[in-house]
Amino acid sequence: MKSFDYTIKDELGLHARPAGALSKKTAAYQSEITLTTKGKTVNAKRLFAIMSLAVKKGDEITLSFEGPDEEAACAESKAFCEENF
Repeated sequence: MKSFDYTIKDELGLHARPAGALSKKTAAYQSEITLTTKGKTVNAKRLFAIMSLAVKKGDEITLSFEGPDEEAACAESKAFCEENF
C-alpha cells in the first residue's frame, strides 16, 4: 500500500472541476484508490464521493493506493495534485 498527504492550495478547494479531474485521473488505474480527509474516506474514482467531502483550501487530504499499479498511481497522482490543486 502506498499513500501521500497533500494540503489543498486552490482558493476554491476541490469543487466540481478539480474533483472531476481527480476522479478521471484515478479511474485510469487498476488499484483501489481512496481519498481521506476530516475523518472520512471515499473512493477517489467517484466524482460525487469526492465532492461530498467539501474539501476547502488548507484542508489536508490523504490519497491511498493498493493494487497492481500502486507505485505508478501514487507517483503520478501526487504530481497531478501538485500541478492542479
